[in-house]
Amino acid sequence: MTDAAAGSMRPQRPEPLLHVAGLTVRFGGIVALDDLSLDVARGEIVGLIGPNGAGKTTLFNALSRLVRCERGHVAFGGVPLLESPPHGLARLGLARTFQNLALFDSISVLDNVRAGRHARGRGGWAANALRLRSVADDWASVTDHARSLLDWLGLTALSERPVAALPFATRKRVELARALAAEPTLLLLDEPAGGLHHEEIGALGRLIREIRDRRGITVLLVEHHMGLVMNVSDRVVALNFGRKIAEGTPAEMSRHPEVVQAYLGAAA
Repeated sequence: MTDAAAGSMRPQRPEPLLHVAGLTVRFGGIVALDDLSLDVARGEIVGLIGPNGAGKTTLFNALSRLVRCERGHVAFGGVPLLESPPHGLARLGLARTFQNLALFDSISVLDNVRAGRHARGRGGWAANALRLRSVADDWASVTDHARSLLDWLGLTALSERPVAALPFATRKRVELARALAAEPTLLLLDEPAGGLHHEEIGALGRLIREIRDRRGITVLLVEHHMGLVMNVSDRVVALNFGRKIAEGTPAEMSRHPEVVQAYLGAAA
């Protein structure tokens, strides 16, 4: 059998949901991402780790079109992501949370979650102005979907409370509900464990797995809490100074010398 024939018989790897190739982001003379490449397969939970300034949140901001990329290519579901307008990302199936919460503090929990569903709505400005029946039906569907998420996340009793009146950990759960309201294919979680205590972090880990297992959502997770990352991730990617230094299973990464050095220093 020829090499070509043998190659044709090998099973083809499925196209990754997210494909990042040679991504570079600069802020003046600072290289925040340096020729970064990584793939995220459908159905994976991938942890993205690295010390402060490694480029983790910059990658999320690049994927969210909040920063300009100097060069590189990003494909999401086969669609060139960097050519898509920021306001169209939710329709493509991309949603995220933020390290610093980005909620509407003065409105209710329910309204915040409904806002996350707006990209799936059918009514444009004309339909809303004319109060068409389709808009009313769509709004009812949006509300039902938001209430089901609040119920799943244990937030129903707080649905009419303004977000500003809630504890930090609860507000984080509201932001997660808002991201899930858009029914994403890929969810970017930026430091979801920040400010949580031990019991809350354990519950968060179980919730992240449920998001993948029960809702079929692929997760890319940026997190400093190593226990959470290693417990929930199928694969871990480590960054340092904007470059990928290693990737592998959680067990492999916990022993990787470059990862240990990046976190603990050369003496380790």
